[in-house]
Amino acid sequence: VQLQASGGGLVQAGGSLRLSCAASGRTFSSYAMGWFRQAPGKEREFVGGINRSGVRKYYGDSVKGRFTISRDNAKNTVYLQMNSLKPEDTAVYYCAANPYNTWYSLRGYTYWGQGTQVTVSS
Repeated sequence: VQLQASGGGLVQAGGSLRLSCAASGRTFSSYAMGWFRQAPGKEREFVGGINRSGVRKYYGDSVKGRFTISRDNAKNTVYLQMNSLKPEDTAVYYCAANPYNTWYSLRGYTYWGQGTQVTVSS
């Protein structure tokens, strides 16, 4: 599966952005999907994941209550709605596909898209 993330940009603190990740291929619904981010000089952080059907979701503590993951299997796309953005959310955001359906664990994410930059100004 090939993944293409988009939707990043510059936003003021308190604002919102929605990231999209489009997947190629006919088997999108067979993958759990996740979002990760990496800020300069920091380790990659697991933002959250969603299971194959879209019913079950996991969020990292730093984004819980502000970010929402969703997916549209008919459009082969996963989304990350980011609200109440903070300067510390500034990072390159990556989407990833997990064939094992372990949406809640950073392990198992095998296929990665290129990142999209999110910058939150104070």
